[in-house]
Amino acid sequence: MRAVQVHELTGPDDVVVTDVDEPQVEGAMTVEVRAAGISFPDLLMTRGQYQYKPDPPFTLGSEAAGVVVAAPAESGFAEGDRIASMTMGGCFAERVAVMPQMAFKLIDDLSFEQGAAYILNYHTAHFGLHKRGQLKEGDWVLVHGAAGGVGTATIQVGKASGANVIAVVSNDDKERIAREAGADEVVRSDGAWKDEAKEISGGGVNLVFDPVGGDRFKDSIRSLTDEGRVVVIGFTEGSIPEVAVNRLLLRNVSVVGAGWGAFAIPRPDYARETQEDLDRMAREGFVKPIIGKTYGFDEVPQALKDIDERRALGKLVLVPG
Repeated sequence: MRAVQVHELTGPDDVVVTDVDEPQVEGAMTVEVRAAGISFPDLLMTRGQYQYKPDPPFTLGSEAAGVVVAAPAESGFAEGDRIASMTMGGCFAERVAVMPQMAFKLIDDLSFEQGAAYILNYHTAHFGLHKRGQLKEGDWVLVHGAAGGVGTATIQVGKASGANVIAVVSNDDKERIAREAGADEVVRSDGAWKDEAKEISGGGVNLVFDPVGGDRFKDSIRSLTDEGRVVVIGFTEGSIPEVAVNRLLLRNVSVVGAGWGAFAIPRPDYARETQEDLDRMAREGFVKPIIGKTYGFDEVPQALKDIDERRALGKLVLVPG
């Protein structure tokens, strides 16, 4: 079968499409991939910069939606089931091995392309807002990187949870995507977004959702109201900021980390409860993944460069064909 692989840790230009054997993993289902999510960790993995570092050659992709071809008898799945799933790689292929505990039946409300954008981003958003951020109805939430896959997911999960959402974006196209996702207000990252957010929220936001990091981190802390929280999701800007803990002490605010995979993978019951809540949000019309662009196998290097150069809008998706 065809697969998109990394043979050298030299970046997206050297990603190749090649023939590999179909996956055979004990205890796993075999899934025919109809769509796969393309994300920032895939870019990092082409350079050996992600925390998960498989030895080359390896097949990219940690999110897939598709149809079950074969499943263990005790898995709860059957041939023909539509599923969305997360793996530790292998999704940029015609078939992938999926462990049943990280697979979820894909509701009829969502397409395969939307299913490929569902697990990593929406579970991360739900985990960051609720489990780590302790979101309450009526809270003001500031979302950095609001036009990307995890940003749009966070806007939608926030709105479904009764929050007021302020999106931070860098241009008109990204503002359009953030508003499509449901943001109440939009501010620009190259402007006085901290002051605007404080004015909009009536003195400071309750929660900042930050997948960006970098230079804006200090102003994220400054944008908080009393007992506010900055939830750290990642560092797409590249630099990892440091925290002056006296600021946390004097202002009674918190900075918390939200690494969904490390928490959820050993806790399948938690992941399934989260999925049930997200499915409810989808059926109620709040959650609807925004697909920015789809790519074929040969176009994956370009997709990764689009992420690297901040051209991505919504979620980027691979559609084998």
